[in-house]
Amino acid sequence: MIAFESPLKKLKYLVLKEIVELAKDNKLTKDALQRIPYDIISEDKPDYRCCIYKERAVVYERATLAAGFLPTNNMVQDLEKNSDKAHVMFVLSAACDQCPIDKYNVTDACRGCIQHKCMEVCPAKAISRVNGRSYINQEMCRECGMCKRSCPYNAISEVMRPCKKSCPTGALEINPNNKKAMIEKEQCISCGACMAACPFGAISDLSHIADVTKNLVEGRNVYAVVAPAITGQFGNKVTVGQVKKAFIDMGFKDMIEAACGADAVTVNEANEFAERMEKEDKFMTNSCCSGFMNYIELKYPNIVDKISGTVSPMIATARLIKKIDKDCVVVFVGPCTAKKTEINRESIKHDVDYVLTFEEIAALMGGFSIDPENCEDVPIDDASAFGRGFAQGGGVTAAIQNYISDKKLDIEFKPVKVSGKDEIKKTMMGAKVGRVPGNFIEGMMCEGGCIGGAAAMVSPMKSRSQLMKFSKQSTKKTVLSNENLEKFKDINMER
Repeated sequence: MIAFESPLKKLKYLVLKEIVELAKDNKLTKDALQRIPYDIISEDKPDYRCCIYKERAVVYERATLAAGFLPTNNMVQDLEKNSDKAHVMFVLSAACDQCPIDKYNVTDACRGCIQHKCMEVCPAKAISRVNGRSYINQEMCRECGMCKRSCPYNAISEVMRPCKKSCPTGALEINPNNKKAMIEKEQCISCGACMAACPFGAISDLSHIADVTKNLVEGRNVYAVVAPAITGQFGNKVTVGQVKKAFIDMGFKDMIEAACGADAVTVNEANEFAERMEKEDKFMTNSCCSGFMNYIELKYPNIVDKISGTVSPMIATARLIKKIDKDCVVVFVGPCTAKKTEINRESIKHDVDYVLTFEEIAALMGGFSIDPENCEDVPIDDASAFGRGFAQGGGVTAAIQNYISDKKLDIEFKPVKVSGKDEIKKTMMGAKVGRVPGNFIEGMMCEGGCIGGAAAMVSPMKSRSQLMKFSKQSTKKTVLSNENLEKFKDINMER
């Protein structure tokens, strides 16, 4: 039985589960989507919104997105005809609370000083003196922040919407007409930070769950490539072996660890690093985090050539599977929404067919009436401890260090490990001007690495110990395992 960390997680699960059940029976129609809000919210009393109609409108928009359609003005649109598939993050208009927050406010720390710098610097003349203290006219305020920076008492507070504050690229804007959030897709890297940050669940990701369900029902050879961050997602009692059996019971041909591909990535990326340093390149970055790659390409195009040319573990593992079974369907399962954009990159777009998040795979299991806690614990030993370590910040670095040490490569390896938007921004700004305190940048867009992914079922605090335990269970203590290297001998590892 899944223990949900919040009512929002449970609502997402219930909606996705309804989509799976409809897709299984080939009943996923517009009329069926309109019935979902009434199936999920049967009571006449609202729990969180102003009225029951608002709550049902939110569920309807969430259901359309979960089914693979666009929720636009409460009208279901065909995704194939109306959307850029490279864009996966959407604002659910009915769910946005419009956050009536004034960005800058005068606090009790204001001394009503004679100098009143805040008034003098305000370009909109929005600040006046009322009852001996500064007062901001919010209708005139341009939210430039000059008043806050000029106040000697730090008496002006700054409050920003959670979604806007979390966005690493400034893609999240506020519609001036209705105060609702909106995403500038040209600036969005699909990291999902806004989705995780919004307390009202007003931002969600486009889902492939209906397509995956259809392939399973049709009896296709569907393989799951599962990120090592899966550990602990279904509770501390559920092993990865039980999760694998749950996939097989749902109709998947097999479940393979993405960490298997991570071992091959380590070897290729370490050798690539050595070659670049011999050519006197100043630094190289990892390429396994699609959010980090998207960020560099968008914000720092002048250093795109510093990104490793090695594929991600997801792609490496998918290529291995399709070498064995060329007509199969490969589904990547992880905590990452940005992976849904990675599979559309031109050079790799046929390697992985669909991406499901941990939230979606939990609902898929629910829709197929499979509880991993009741499944048999089958053996799983696809990867090394280092490959599994890719799931957390510093894992890529540790794997490469292990390889360099084992191969006794005569190369200086000075890693810089960063995760989360603030650390990454600071490091990449330095890299842009040639100031990097090392020669290898390991960037993870999510705080703490993949286990902090936006679409994880549980927090990193709960899953980290399970990941460490799972990593130690591997019989392959080094990425140089002959078995792993032999598997990938003829696999193209270039992006």
